[in-house]
Amino acid sequence: MKARLALVTGALLAITTSLPAYAADTTPPTRPTGLISCPPPSAPGQQYGYASICWQPATDDAGPVAEYELYVLEATGFRLATTTTGTLAGTTGVMGRAYTLYVMAVDASGNRSAPSAFITVTATTGMQPSPTPTPSPSPIPDETPPSQPANVRDGCVFDFPGTGFCWNASTDDVGVTAYDVYRESPQQGWVKAGTTAQTFFIETGLVTGQYYNYTVVARDAAGNVSRPSAVTPVLARPGFPTPTPTPTPTPSCEVTYNTSAWNTGMSTWMTVKNTGTTPVGAWTLAFTFPDAGQRATQGYSATWTQAGAVVTAVNLPWNAEIRPGATLHLGFTGAHTGTNPKPAAFTLNGGACTVT
Repeated sequence: MKARLALVTGALLAITTSLPAYAADTTPPTRPTGLISCPPPSAPGQQYGYASICWQPATDDAGPVAEYELYVLEATGFRLATTTTGTLAGTTGVMGRAYTLYVMAVDASGNRSAPSAFITVTATTGMQPSPTPTPSPSPIPDETPPSQPANVRDGCVFDFPGTGFCWNASTDDVGVTAYDVYRESPQQGWVKAGTTAQTFFIETGLVTGQYYNYTVVARDAAGNVSRPSAVTPVLARPGFPTPTPTPTPTPSCEVTYNTSAWNTGMSTWMTVKNTGTTPVGAWTLAFTFPDAGQRATQGYSATWTQAGAVVTAVNLPWNAEIRPGATLHLGFTGAHTGTNPKPAAFTLNGGACTVT
């Protein structure tokens, strides 16, 4: 008996341990398609409107779709209007006003499909004409939506990381106050990426090299919203690189300055050495006298000029090039009014030189 029990136990253990482990269902249903307007039957005396649509069933790898979510566009964004297990749904609204809707399919595991295409339908009570409303003495509210944003296009904003795109301005009988920008998001449908008063939009924090679908909705001061623009894929770009500061160049010249003064005169002799690795051509040496009374009156080995306290020496044809490691000798005679201090700094073709 004990042997038989042990045999049965072992067989059961073998069966239970060999059962396969099933992976969780993470595959969403297909995107609902074939959306059309499906007005409800007429309801005499009904004063509110109803915007309803039908669509083709979505499919799912795990079996029938569990439900559908119907979203409606409002001034604050897309709102979940209702859920249904069938392929017909709608939402109440103002009779005669147009409403933009889309549908998402949801399976038993909670996976949501990509959103369907947009459809814009008019809220009605059915196929019979509505009774003419009694005129009201109050001001007529603005119920005219802006025009649909057109020509949404990628490739017009490059210098920011992320997505950047533009569109043509909408028109409105009173005036467009803002544009709401929506991005298609997996499992979430159309989410608001931002709002702008401009006709371009930039979104950061995205994956570079990936395309994102966007739609733009114009809105006026009364909260009327336009039809969404055509869905446009936009590429997330890296943006222009941040410029690296130009390093301060290392001096590639060396200057010696020696001067001898008497009464109100002076004689100065100088050297300029090319300490770089490339020749210096068509050179200009410049410095500033520390004292207002110092003047360079006559020079040699260069064409000398002075403007205020600034002195410049420009090469002559025969010494226009200073080769690497070569030293140039030049100088001048001049005058002073009592003091003859040495200049503190020198530049060669705009670059600072070291002073020895």
